[in-house]
Amino acid sequence: MCDETFKLIMKKLLVVISIFSLFACSDNSSVKMKGSDTEVNLAVNLAEQYTKVNSDFSIAISGGGSGLGITSLLNGQADIANSSRPLSDKEIEQFKKANIEVKTVVFAEDATAFIVHKDLPLEEIDLETLGKILKGDIKNWSEITDIDLPINIYGRQSSSGTHSFVKKKLKIEFSNAAKEMTGNAQILEGVKADKSGIGYVGAGYVSHEINSNALIKILKIKEKPNAVAYSPIDTETINNSLYFFQRPLYQFVLAESWHKVKPFIDFEKSAQGKKMIEEHGYYIIEEK
Repeated sequence: MCDETFKLIMKKLLVVISIFSLFACSDNSSVKMKGSDTEVNLAVNLAEQYTKVNSDFSIAISGGGSGLGITSLLNGQADIANSSRPLSDKEIEQFKKANIEVKTVVFAEDATAFIVHKDLPLEEIDLETLGKILKGDIKNWSEITDIDLPINIYGRQSSSGTHSFVKKKLKIEFSNAAKEMTGNAQILEGVKADKSGIGYVGAGYVSHEINSNALIKILKIKEKPNAVAYSPIDTETINNSLYFFQRPLYQFVLAESWHKVKPFIDFEKSAQGKKMIEEHGYYIIEEK
């Protein structure tokens, strides 16, 4: 083989390798986000807007619960885990053992809303009574209202950060009769169709579509029977940290993926991103 032919073959081979590398890098740059059902709608809308600004950005988003997102991060199946709770001590230890570094981003604040059917004659509830309902000690609405209906509880699976959050805040174990739903949408639809239902969802999930959720009622929460009752969709209440079930929302990011994730995180913290977060019924945490 002459030198010129050899050089031509090598040149073509280098072009093929370069094209293959380009596609490999492009695929590798795709961001995978999994986790909290509370955050998934907001995350999808933020991503849609960001891709209009940066058309090269590629992201795949799915829910399934905070626990699933964190497990996916640990198993290398996600770059970002959306979570409505902090990492547990066990999870922190698992990341350490696997020698995986994780960066923590708190990008918004949420409140958990407790919903009932619009026809239920109940506007507010205290923590003790709510706890008794969710753990099954109070089984009929006649025990606290004028209506005689067995109580149906619509909750989440144990992998849900909201499930864990409510359980810890009330210091209870949920009733075995509680229906385990896959997400906010299923709980919302369940309570809409059930005059005896009670469930819990992200306040941001219902507050920005309150007109389309006319069949449900968001209960005001009071810490004691004679205390002031507060609504999770009242901005002033949240800004003053008066609502019992408010919490930060987390995004845990693999340190090795930070370079491709950071532009999206920056967008979330931009004026446009903050506006979208607020429009979805969530609250901005101002950095100190």
